[in-house]
Amino acid sequence: MRATVCGHDFDVDLDYVDASEEAVREQLREYEAGDRDTFDLDVHFPEGFLGDVMAAMCSIPPGETRTYGDVAASIDTAAVAVGNACGENPVPVVVPCHRVVAADGLGGYSALGGLDAKRALLEREGVGL
Repeated sequence: MRATVCGHDFDVDLDYVDASEEAVREQLREYEAGDRDTFDLDVHFPEGFLGDVMAAMCSIPPGETRTYGDVAASIDTAAVAVGNACGENPVPVVVPCHRVVAADGLGGYSALGGLDAKRALLEREGVGL
């Protein structure tokens, strides 16, 4: 499913979410409008490393960021591996890979809008970068 949030398109793989497309779209609209900071959708994390990184991303509170190194330390791996897993996130925005940044800036972002999309989501959450 493709959804527009904060002026940018995101591809959300509904195979990882136990909710209807309309329920996901509604929560994304609420998030964009500022009426929701977290999602109460049942997201299925894949087995293994990607699932571990996704779970770590979901533990980052709205309005906060963690570095790739912070996330890596929390799951005993390397920062580069975390960055690669963030790029594979099948449910961006809902699983907040945008909250994972480099130690010296934004880092990367593989969603359609690239760093502009990441910046827009962080600004929506009140993170000044």
